[in-house]
Amino acid sequence: VQLQASGGGLVQAGGSLRLSCAASRSIFSFNALGWYRQAPGKQRDMVALIAYDGATNYVDSVKGRFTIDRDNAKNTVHLQMNSLKPEDTAVYYCYAGSRGGTYWGQGTLVTVSS
Repeated sequence: VQLQASGGGLVQAGGSLRLSCAASRSIFSFNALGWYRQAPGKQRDMVALIAYDGATNYVDSVKGRFTIDRDNAKNTVHLQMNSLKPEDTAVYYCYAGSRGGTYWGQGTLVTVSS
C-alpha cells in the first residue's frame, strides 16, 4: 500500500490547513487510519486516528481544533486543522494500520508562523 500525503504549507498562527492522504487501494481493510507528526528533535507522536467504525481519537493538544475524517469511496483520509499554533509546526505523516502491518506516507511539512 502506498500513502500519498499532501496539503502542508506555511500558514500564520490562527490559520487553517487541510491535509489529505490518498491510499493506493481500498481503505476498508484498515483498522485505523490517521496522522502522526514529528517536530525537529522530537519523536513522532499521534495526532489523530479514525477507526474502521468511524470512532476518532485525538491528542489533547489538538482537541477542538483538528478534525479527522475518511472518504471510503475515494480511499482518502483528511485532517482539517484550524486555529493553528506555532507548536503545531512539524512534519505530518499519514498512517494506516491493519492486521497485515502498518504503512506510512512520505510526510508533509506544516509550518505555523507566529
